[in-house]
Amino acid sequence: MPERAAPCAWPEDMAGRPSPQGANPDSASAVSSPSDPAAAGNDAGAPTARTPGGEGEPHSRQRDARLGSTDKELKAGTTAEGSTPTALGNPWQREPGVKAMDPAGGPWSLLPRPCRVLVLLNPRGGKGKALQLFRSHVQPLLAQADVSFTLMLTERRNHARELVQSEELGRWDALVVMSGDGVMHEVRPAQEAGSGGWARGVPGLRPPVLPQVVNGLMARPDWETAIRKPLCSLPAGSGNALAASLNHYAGYKQVTNEDLLTNCTQLLCGRLLAPMNLLSLQMASGLRVFSVLSLAWGFIADVDIESEKFRRLGEMRFTVGTILRLATLRIYRGRLAYLPAERAVSKVPAFPALDRQDQPGPVDTQLVPLGEPVPPHWTVVPEQDFVLVLALLHSHLGSEMFAAPMGHCAAGTMHLFYVRAGVSRAMLLRLFLAMEKGRHMDCGCPYLQYVPVAAFRLEPKDGKGMFAVDGELVVSEAVQGQVHPNYFQMVSGRVEPPAPLEPQPLPSQKPQQTPPPEPL
Repeated sequence: MPERAAPCAWPEDMAGRPSPQGANPDSASAVSSPSDPAAAGNDAGAPTARTPGGEGEPHSRQRDARLGSTDKELKAGTTAEGSTPTALGNPWQREPGVKAMDPAGGPWSLLPRPCRVLVLLNPRGGKGKALQLFRSHVQPLLAQADVSFTLMLTERRNHARELVQSEELGRWDALVVMSGDGVMHEVRPAQEAGSGGWARGVPGLRPPVLPQVVNGLMARPDWETAIRKPLCSLPAGSGNALAASLNHYAGYKQVTNEDLLTNCTQLLCGRLLAPMNLLSLQMASGLRVFSVLSLAWGFIADVDIESEKFRRLGEMRFTVGTILRLATLRIYRGRLAYLPAERAVSKVPAFPALDRQDQPGPVDTQLVPLGEPVPPHWTVVPEQDFVLVLALLHSHLGSEMFAAPMGHCAAGTMHLFYVRAGVSRAMLLRLFLAMEKGRHMDCGCPYLQYVPVAAFRLEPKDGKGMFAVDGELVVSEAVQGQVHPNYFQMVSGRVEPPAPLEPQPLPSQKPQQTPPPEPL
């Protein structure tokens, strides 16, 4: 067993100020890592958010009382001596970057040992048991691996984004997010929202915490440095798609719930970092958002969002939502265009790149303004009726939804799936049932198309259908996106090489040819 870190007091709070006796109710609750992992089951003194209507609603008053109602910072912590956290690449980093080689021949990084991490935890995740799961499944493993932590409970919508926008990142070797892929939240109408295109009005989805963190980092004045801070995802919800993907890349078998949480914690203890693609999305309203997982339109977005009412069922909610949506199958008319991965070029193209100097983040060199036609080397799918369109950066849509069995995306590419109208309900159900084992691509469905792409554009007609970006409900409007290769680092254990840049062989590969409708 590795030698544990020596205990010492850490007398400063997250912003570097002396610890107050009591924290402001509007501030995040913070808990430093206890010196005794045996205390993991004792949550009596742990703080919880008191903000009404905060990040999700508590499942019971009893649970809220059990966690405690006083916002305060506990200082019975252990940290690793001499483990002053640094931003990635700073000249005063305490040890030279340790490198490992990936199968493709490129160097990977390792977190230092010992290391210090900031854990952002949604206490309403995991059916309200996220904090308990952290104490029982995560904390003991971190203690053994010389990973000291400060735990911060998010309290309201977009709280994680606010925290990382103002946090002194140099204190931490990595940011750890423990949450699910989405939590219900009462939100206000889209036309009243101050963020352009995010749909907020009816009971919808609160932004998942990891995308909040990424978008918070990208909104900082020092975003180019901030986005280099390593990230880690620990599952505590019903979707857990990103965690399931990382679990798959590491070579673990497909698991759920506590087993998945344990595997992802083991990855953090292993300290290996792998580069991840980042999807930049531009909406017709002018909103720009960064995605770490997916954009869905049509059937998948419908199931994801409408099944939130069944989230206490865990993973089963997606099966229930699928069956209910199949009963009243919808189709959506729109136009789709994409840049196939094999046609993407790394140099700046001849056509002018979008001027994004007014917004932080990289320039989308493959995109032209939404009001202009796509470049001539793009593939255009004629306007038609779709059942779904899915742009996916990783292998899984949920811990039991192996959506992209063709492998890890190569740098700068993503998976693009779409299903045209005419597919029968029986075939669609067969596809989704086969997705659990990643066998849906073997069903021989001529309505299902797959192609690896570097960029895409989707224009819903009349604004119909729902968009879900990383599980967040978004106003249905024209959108386009480009993948930026290896743009940030995540704790991983990936052993498989990137997937080849070739479309999956299917019975029909020409988007212009539409088979006659199958009988319903």
